[in-house]
Amino acid sequence: MGVGFRSVRVQGVRQRTRYHYLTNIPKMVAHNLGYPRIGSHRELKKASEQYWAGKISHDQLLEAGQRIRRDNWLTQQQAGISIIPCNDFSFYDQMLDWSLTVNAIPERFWPLAEKPDAAELDLYFAMARGYQKDGLDLIAMEMTKWFDTNYHYIVPEFTKDQTFSLRSEKLFAEFEEAKTVLGAVPKPVLLGPVTYLLLGKEKEDGFHRLDLLDRLLPVYEQILTRLQEQDADWIQLDEPALVLNSPEREQVAYATAYRFLRERFPKLKLLVASYFECFGENLHLATQLPVNALHLDLVRCPSQLDDILKTDFVNGTTALSLGVVDGRNVWINDLSRSLDLIRKATDALGHDRVLVAPSCSLLHTPCDLDLETDASGLTPEIKQWLAFAKQKLAEVVKLATISADPNSEPAQTWLRENKAVLTARRQSTLINRPDVQQRVNQLTDADTHRQGAFALRQSLQHQRLNLPLFPTTTIGSFPQTEDVRLNRAKFKKGEKTLEQYEAFIREETGKAIRWQEEIGLDVLVHGEFERNDMVEYFGELLDGFAFSQNGWVQSYGSRCVKPPIIYGDVHRPEAMTVRWTVFAQSLTDKPVKGMLTGPVTILQWSFVRDDQPRRDTCMQIALAIRDEVVDLERAGIRVIQIDEPAIREGLPLRRENWAAYLDWAVKAFRVSASGVQDETQIHTHMCYSEFNDIIQPIADMDADVITIETSRSQMELLDAFVQFNYPNEIGPGVYDIHSPRVPTKEEMVALLNKAADVLPVRNLWVNPDCGLKTRRWPETEQALKNMVQAAQTARHLVTENV
Repeated sequence: MGVGFRSVRVQGVRQRTRYHYLTNIPKMVAHNLGYPRIGSHRELKKASEQYWAGKISHDQLLEAGQRIRRDNWLTQQQAGISIIPCNDFSFYDQMLDWSLTVNAIPERFWPLAEKPDAAELDLYFAMARGYQKDGLDLIAMEMTKWFDTNYHYIVPEFTKDQTFSLRSEKLFAEFEEAKTVLGAVPKPVLLGPVTYLLLGKEKEDGFHRLDLLDRLLPVYEQILTRLQEQDADWIQLDEPALVLNSPEREQVAYATAYRFLRERFPKLKLLVASYFECFGENLHLATQLPVNALHLDLVRCPSQLDDILKTDFVNGTTALSLGVVDGRNVWINDLSRSLDLIRKATDALGHDRVLVAPSCSLLHTPCDLDLETDASGLTPEIKQWLAFAKQKLAEVVKLATISADPNSEPAQTWLRENKAVLTARRQSTLINRPDVQQRVNQLTDADTHRQGAFALRQSLQHQRLNLPLFPTTTIGSFPQTEDVRLNRAKFKKGEKTLEQYEAFIREETGKAIRWQEEIGLDVLVHGEFERNDMVEYFGELLDGFAFSQNGWVQSYGSRCVKPPIIYGDVHRPEAMTVRWTVFAQSLTDKPVKGMLTGPVTILQWSFVRDDQPRRDTCMQIALAIRDEVVDLERAGIRVIQIDEPAIREGLPLRRENWAAYLDWAVKAFRVSASGVQDETQIHTHMCYSEFNDIIQPIADMDADVITIETSRSQMELLDAFVQFNYPNEIGPGVYDIHSPRVPTKEEMVALLNKAADVLPVRNLWVNPDCGLKTRRWPETEQALKNMVQAAQTARHLVTENV
């Protein structure tokens, strides 16, 4: 390190201060926290699914991953990124990668782990997806949302006697691979030890997962020793849990972990990255960590820069990594606004203590806007407002370049062009609809309430529907077979006429209705064969949405979604689902559910406009869904499901912000659901969420029936509803649809018995955890037959006990 002097402003007073500068850091470093790993054309999805189906070999899958990594590294290098991440690639999930790395393998997988001929990837995928062959029947690990994103991670499982050891060589192999490809030293990305433990789950009583920190840190020591021997320079340790409300025990854990690592590795440059929110009460802790750089998300929380610059941090040596390019949305950067933040930091710290980056990993954005051709759903006017991952790299580099020489001709040109596009967007006639805005402003309290209380509604609905105890249903979608996808693709390409395509959809819907009747389901669904995605489908039928051709992002494993882009006021020009639902209902005397996606989920799973409050956009969507609900009821549909799996996901990460969000989120659902008569049964669905902290707002949604994920947790997630004495009907999922394994009837009966022990039987439904779109028909058919038989057995047991 060198020593110098600079003039800095401290609480409004300019002072001359001594400082240490970090060697080998060029002025205004542009770096990246992570890059999308699915491939620009979803190569990872295709290769993984081919491998699972036995169509390609283990080596071919590894080669596919290697090609994606190489392309990602070179894309970042060509963009001008100075410090390029490695180990941000994963075949399924980064949390699962880390569990394998530190050998935190649940005991039920040990027989597979110990098989001498088992490939590590097969163990890895078994932990993620379950395993049912070779005499083994292994239930997959739990999966839940990564903070407030739509990305799902595999939850680590810990026991009281948990041990850790270095198992996987992936990290070290990819580091060497990146060095070779780049001809430069990459920056390994590691999950921080405290976040890793906090996001895991104790599988037995009598300990706290942070008790395991002392056992975990020696493995980090081994890892960093190996990386140091490989000539690593910067190490990125992701600690996003630092933005959560942290009790003292957690704060002590962070301090302990980083003191341990700093003492053992004084020469490695440690960058702690946190994102998605402010540090809050952890601000002092974060700025005092003995690391070389601290990353701030200045998109979600720009105010924290001022908070930090008011402290003694300015007199230290730690650098700030400024996350000024939005890593979670697709709108172009306001260069002037970002430069103001950068300038504020450099005025206080100097250029050598400031790095520029996206706000978080670019995992949450599509790969490349250049892949959107003139034939895409993005008009030239809208396209100029957007930036995908590749374009965000360019924005980061531009900001670093302008900051170094703001008066240069390229800098001034970039600023002029950026300002012109932003002005054009603000003035565009595409954005505003006064009639929609007026309707939102005229909402009253009456628009958020059903006519009768739940007890009255339940009585009327039971009379009308005449369902048995433990009524069976599914969550909505059925497998989207290759034939379904092929027919949709041919229709979109003009190779099939509308008449031919709709004839095919009618045939598939008819087969689904007949099959559901044959196996004995009580409330049927039409299967959603006409739908590409539960959000995209509705966005295509609503005004104010735009769509990309290749704007895919990873949701979990090989599951990719293409979020709509909400660019303007949302309006429903005509009915969206009524025709297909009514057609399906005409084929059976059993009730067929109308299937809709709720306003909060459409909001959360879209790229949302950033020029008005999210609440306003959500209320516009709620009114569009309300109109659809009313039209379904008028058409004779007696059961209507409004899915809201993203309610919990949208919860702000800091508790002090919960009340405001929950107020408008619950109101939006109630607006969408409250236009119908008491006899019409409203369902909602939520999955892969912890409900304990928000059980009252969930009850306030006042859905007649809620279906939730509970099978992976063996009904543990039901505890919140039991302890709260949840008043309405509930369908705890008895079958994990994110795994190809087929649960037995006996397994599902046992789960139903657990539910019946703690909830009124008349309030219980029987259903899978989620929709079945991603599954294959053979496993779906057998699992649903087992589920119906389990419900019949449960009814018999209840009758026997009366």
